[in-house]
Amino acid sequence: MNQPAQSATPVRPDAAYTRGTALPALLKSRILILDGAMGTMIQRYKLDEARYRGERFKDYGRDIKGNNELLSITQPQIIGEIHEQYLAAGADIIETNTFGATTVAQADYGMEDLAIEMNLESAKLARAACDKYSTPDKPRFVAGAIGPTPKTASISPDVNDPGARNVTFDELRAAYYEQAKALLDGGCDLFLVETIFDTLNAKAALFALDELFEDTGERLPIMISGTVTDASGRILSGQTVEAFWNSLRHAKPLTFGLNCALGAALMRPYIAELAKLCDTYVSCYPNAGLPNPMSDTGFDELPADTSGLLKEFAQAGLVNIAGGCCGTTPEHIAAIAKALAEVKPRQWPTQYRDAA
Repeated sequence: MNQPAQSATPVRPDAAYTRGTALPALLKSRILILDGAMGTMIQRYKLDEARYRGERFKDYGRDIKGNNELLSITQPQIIGEIHEQYLAAGADIIETNTFGATTVAQADYGMEDLAIEMNLESAKLARAACDKYSTPDKPRFVAGAIGPTPKTASISPDVNDPGARNVTFDELRAAYYEQAKALLDGGCDLFLVETIFDTLNAKAALFALDELFEDTGERLPIMISGTVTDASGRILSGQTVEAFWNSLRHAKPLTFGLNCALGAALMRPYIAELAKLCDTYVSCYPNAGLPNPMSDTGFDELPADTSGLLKEFAQAGLVNIAGGCCGTTPEHIAAIAKALAEVKPRQWPTQYRDAA
């Protein structure tokens, strides 16, 4: 007996999203704009140790200046202002102030117990800003930012002992689950696993997200973004961008791309490679060029420079989401939004587009 033919159309993961449901359709229609650097903006406020501490931590027994995630608790008005500046500049998606808000990263300050509160309050601040700026024609979205942690599951911290590790997969998984749960509770629309230099760390984060979705019944879009650390075109744990994509594509991310290191000019060949490989949307949010300690932002590129490079990427059909990383400001994001406003988004390579 003949069986009915199976449909050739795969089920896209966005069909099951419980939040951020408008994102796939928006990505098909235009290039979306991600915000810029949080650290660069915090530096503009020239905060001293006392302002990082606030009243609550004025007697804390160690220095905490530089713990930017703590500012969501001690200086929430500043973080809210930064979010609103990026939204006013035209950002469609803003990241929570949670890049280092895991127990693993907060151990550097002895503040592991505050990780849940940091994520919850950060998500609430971003949610409030997005709700203020959202309109029917231009909805805004909160991306729960999940950083790589200062510890790596793949690389030895001891040159004399290649097998040594200072963190385990399970420790990372537990830390990421706790972070993601608090971000979810705080109202994020999607998750951004970003600045990945170690694919095993990223796998722990993605495993934790999968667990969270199963436990809560929620399913949010996931953005994945790695960082190429040198001219070899590899992330720090040794993978090429093609290997990096193939290691993580099982997570069915909404977007896949690169951010941070090198700046846009040096990042271009690797974004071009991903644009040919990925059966999903591609994101790119580079630094404002290479570091320069003499610059006000620590980086050389002006808004016209970064936006001009990203416009060329967009015109070449390489990106679906564009924004900025270290050294970028609301001025950079406004220039990027203006430059890309009339450029069509990247289409998937034919073999994927036709199947989807």
